[in-house]
Amino acid sequence: MKEPLAFYKDRKKKYEQEKKKLSGKLSFSSILRLLVFLALCAVVYFFYDRVQIVVPAIIACLALFIFLITRHSGLKRERDKTEALISINETELHVLETGDFLNLPDGKEFDVEDHDFSRDIDLFGKKSFFQYLNRTALAEGASKLSSFLLSNDTSRITEKQEAIKELANKADWRQEFSATATLVRTENSSKTILKWIANYKAFVPAMMRWLPLVFTTISVGVILAYYFSFIGFYQLLLWLLIGIMITAIYVGRINQLSSAIGKVQDTFQQYYQLLGFIEDEKFESVILHDLQTSIASEKRKASEILKEFSKGIDALDQRNNFLFGFLANGFMLWDLKQSYRLEKWILQHRTEISNWFKAVENFDAYNSLGNFAFNHQQYTFPKISEVPKGIEAKDLGHPLLKQTKRVDNDFRIESDQFFIITGANMAGKSTFLRTVALQIVMSNMGLPVCANSCTYSPIKLISSMRTSDSLGDDESYFFSELKRLKYIVDKIQTEKYFIILDEILKGTNSTDKAIGSKKFIERLVKSNSTGIIATHDLSLCETANQFEQVRNYYFDAEIENNELHFDYRFKKGICQNMNASFLLRKMQIVED
Repeated sequence: MKEPLAFYKDRKKKYEQEKKKLSGKLSFSSILRLLVFLALCAVVYFFYDRVQIVVPAIIACLALFIFLITRHSGLKRERDKTEALISINETELHVLETGDFLNLPDGKEFDVEDHDFSRDIDLFGKKSFFQYLNRTALAEGASKLSSFLLSNDTSRITEKQEAIKELANKADWRQEFSATATLVRTENSSKTILKWIANYKAFVPAMMRWLPLVFTTISVGVILAYYFSFIGFYQLLLWLLIGIMITAIYVGRINQLSSAIGKVQDTFQQYYQLLGFIEDEKFESVILHDLQTSIASEKRKASEILKEFSKGIDALDQRNNFLFGFLANGFMLWDLKQSYRLEKWILQHRTEISNWFKAVENFDAYNSLGNFAFNHQQYTFPKISEVPKGIEAKDLGHPLLKQTKRVDNDFRIESDQFFIITGANMAGKSTFLRTVALQIVMSNMGLPVCANSCTYSPIKLISSMRTSDSLGDDESYFFSELKRLKYIVDKIQTEKYFIILDEILKGTNSTDKAIGSKKFIERLVKSNSTGIIATHDLSLCETANQFEQVRNYYFDAEIENNELHFDYRFKKGICQNMNASFLLRKMQIVED
């Protein structure tokens, strides 16, 4: 696997050179279109009175002009995609070189109240793990990624790892997929589109399968008859008005279809290209191969089928050009032909679209996971142990802390053990709890974790680290905390969880707190739960004398030369050095 910084620098340089070439082609294309337009004006000026020359010349020039416009649009799309690729590589370089990711989407909209662990470990919002991880290009992909983070799903972890490893090795493919996805900003969500398609009621009569073709054939004859003076202008106009009147019968329903279709046009244009990327790539991991198989069609590729619908939308959209719409409906029944074509497609493929969209959105989410693994090749994929053994990690750290400042710790906890962690203020207890919690979430998702090695027995996570009162519900802080603890107790009755608690029962007096906390720990230990509790109450450490499963650990602080020093090391035993009174004196809040 290539080194990330070198890869991004190389790709950025490559795409900047491509953009320069495309800019030159676009300039030449603009000049060429101008020359064709001037040639058309010259023909009309010099031969305006010779219909046999002017008409074919106008048709030829218009055909060439339309071709050049189409080619120019293609070059613009290619340039826009190249700019998106440059932006992707610039983003990765900025994050890796500076550690700054705060300009990326923070996923605050996915934050869930009363989730098992989300708010406790900063999954969403500013400086969150989602903000650091997320590279999705689709709104639905971001939603899917958030569901991965929130799922607490311990199944198929090895298969998830293989999918992430495979995508980590497909950096160019991931960037092409993401760049294409960023080119179009869709107006409606995929859920809204799927609902509209599922409930769509057709209105175009079945005879429109053949009538527009017959009508167009007759129109060609009428136009030729007029051209060779077999009929007059009014006969030609009459035939045109007949076509307009036929179309006018259904114009209200056509307008409704056109309006609805216009809102989904960008989505279909975007998704058929993304389906093409999925179809044309070879995937070996089970999860990605299954997603690829889910879009397979017996006769044609899903991307080709979706592209057909996208082109049908473009064709109907031509009605918005008044001159084209007037003539095309008058001579070809254009709106009815295209509406029939679109309705036929909807009725034929409405059951397949959901799988196509789902595959695209899952790939978009998995691309972020593959990107994370590629950027953190020094991290390790946990070795999964199906036999409940617990967690054992060497040099475990928090991925959002800078490597130069981060202090990593060895951590080993067996299944059914419970650690009580004491320590001075700011010594690292809460950070360590979040590090362990995030390691569990990342492991369950199949991500590599910030450690030199890790063995992991899959387990769900539940925590209580940040409880707040609810003025709106007239709840005290203490009652809110009790509700959270009751929630945890109810959860562990039916499933195994890794429990992480930070200073429980903060809302009551110290004596009552100590008694209640001991009783709660006893309840957890007797339920064969696994977990960690951080506390300033040293009396809780006594439970290690009562229960073999309980172990005491601590984070230390030392005062040297009237300065406070932390080593942030996870140690066995009970903390003896507290620092609250020292800090109060040091900051001159209280007197000596």
